[in-house]
Amino acid sequence: MPKQSALPFLRRRGVVVAGAAVVAAAIGVGLALTNPFADDPAAKSAPEVELPAADAVFDYQIGRPYPPSKGVTAVSRDRSAEPARGLYNVCYVNAFQAQPDALDWWEENHPDLILRDKGRRPVIDEDWDEALLDTSTADKRARLSDVVGPWVDGCAESSFQAVELDNLDSYERSAGGLTKAHNAAFAKLLADRAHTAGLAVGQKNTTDLLPDRRKIGFDFAVAEECGQYDECGAYAEAYANRVFVIEYEDDGFRRACAGHGSELAVVQRDLDVAPRGSEEYVFRTC
Repeated sequence: MPKQSALPFLRRRGVVVAGAAVVAAAIGVGLALTNPFADDPAAKSAPEVELPAADAVFDYQIGRPYPPSKGVTAVSRDRSAEPARGLYNVCYVNAFQAQPDALDWWEENHPDLILRDKGRRPVIDEDWDEALLDTSTADKRARLSDVVGPWVDGCAESSFQAVELDNLDSYERSAGGLTKAHNAAFAKLLADRAHTAGLAVGQKNTTDLLPDRRKIGFDFAVAEECGQYDECGAYAEAYANRVFVIEYEDDGFRRACAGHGSELAVVQRDLDVAPRGSEEYVFRTC
C-alpha cells in the first residue's frame, strides 16, 4: 500500500458562493434520494473526541514539517509526518484522489477504483495531476474505505487529535462521473471510522456540503482561501468558529483578518507550504 509522499500539497481553491444564505439553501437533493446517512449503532458508541479550540493559533505544514513558531497551538501535517508535541494536531489525508506517485499502485491493485472516462482513461485533476477515486457506488466506497480507512487509523495511532479529508469536492472535476451525494457518503464512512478511532473530523473546503455537515459527521473546518472568496462567515457560523483558515494571497489574508481574525484561526502560507528556512517560506497570523 502506498505511503502518501511528503510533497508540497497546495490544495483546492474555494468555490465562490453568494454568502451564507446561499450556502444554507444549498441542500443536497442527491443525498436525500440516496439516503447514505442511515443511523449507525457503532457510530453512536464511538468515543468522545477532542475538538479544536476556536481561538487556536494555527500553522499549516502539510508540505514538510518544521518546529512551529512560538505561540502556535495547532498544526496540520501530512499523515506520513509525526505530530508536533504538545499541540493540537490535524492529520492531512488525501482521501478522494490518488497522489501522482501512487497511481501505479492503484492501477495494479485496484484499477476499478479509479474514476474513468468513456475511453477508460483515468479522470485527472489537471491542477495537481491526481486521478480521481471512484466513489460512485456503495461497493466501491466500501472497498475504498478498506484502503483509505487504515490511513485514518494510522493518524490516531500516531497520536494526532484530528483528521482533514482532502479533495471532498472531487465531484466538481469528475465530468459528471461523481455527485455530491457520492462523496458525502464516502466522507461519512471515513468520518465514522475516524470517530471510532477517537479523531475529530475536519471538513476540507466545499461550502456546498455545509448543510450536510452533521449527517456526514464533520466536527470543524479547514478552509483554504475563504477570505479570498468571501466564504469565511459561512464556515464560522456552521462550526461555531472552529475553523482553520489558510490564505495564500495578501488580499485574501487581509480580508480574512479584517472580517474574522478575532474569531477564527487565520494563517497565511506560501503556495508551496515550504518549511521555515526556505526562500519561499511565508507564515503570518492576524
